[in-house]
Amino acid sequence: MKTIDIGHTKIDIDRKARKGFSEVIFCEGKTPEQVKDIFSEMIKKNSIVLGTRADKKHSSAVKNLGVVYNETARLLIYEKYEKNNDKKSKGLIAVVSAGTSDMSVAEEAALTAEIMGSNVARHYDCGIAGLHRLTNIVDELQKANVVIAVAGMEGALPSVISGLISTPIIAVPTSVGYGASMKGISALLTMLNGCSPGVAVVNIDNGFGAGYMAHTINARVKK
Repeated sequence: MKTIDIGHTKIDIDRKARKGFSEVIFCEGKTPEQVKDIFSEMIKKNSIVLGTRADKKHSSAVKNLGVVYNETARLLIYEKYEKNNDKKSKGLIAVVSAGTSDMSVAEEAALTAEIMGSNVARHYDCGIAGLHRLTNIVDELQKANVVIAVAGMEGALPSVISGLISTPIIAVPTSVGYGASMKGISALLTMLNGCSPGVAVVNIDNGFGAGYMAHTINARVKK
């Protein structure tokens, strides 16, 4: 396995060959200068480079490199393609959020999957407090190869969806909620303890992990 050592970071330049997608830059905790150094090196060898958990300072540092910042998802995105003409999207992933407050994590998941090459349908603010909002989209969810369910508070959304459809579900607990939600731990425990089968759970606020896993599944489904 080959790496490039740029002093503060060792970049895995074989990741795409091994995994199908280049190494992703986790920006949180890195200085803007470090993020710029990593992007500068990675775009020499990759047509798509993704940075997660970025802020406006990171964005300013890499703007001249042609990197686009999505503030909602906190993603830095470099794509060499013109209007994505060279990228053929695959299958369908549905991303469902319980509330508008979960949108940041939901968009991180949706954009990650799209950047990797999946088609994504978004269904936001479909929490179980108004169950009709969810039942109205059941037919659409059945069309997807994978559903990503994003919820904070009590985190019941994935279990309810799982009881309505046969599609595999990736559950994403968010840190949205009042005091007893314990910054997402309550939602995480609900999802882990859910009795409805066909649900896998990622960590709190890990939209990127959910989007990556969903694409990995979707890309292998011949549909």
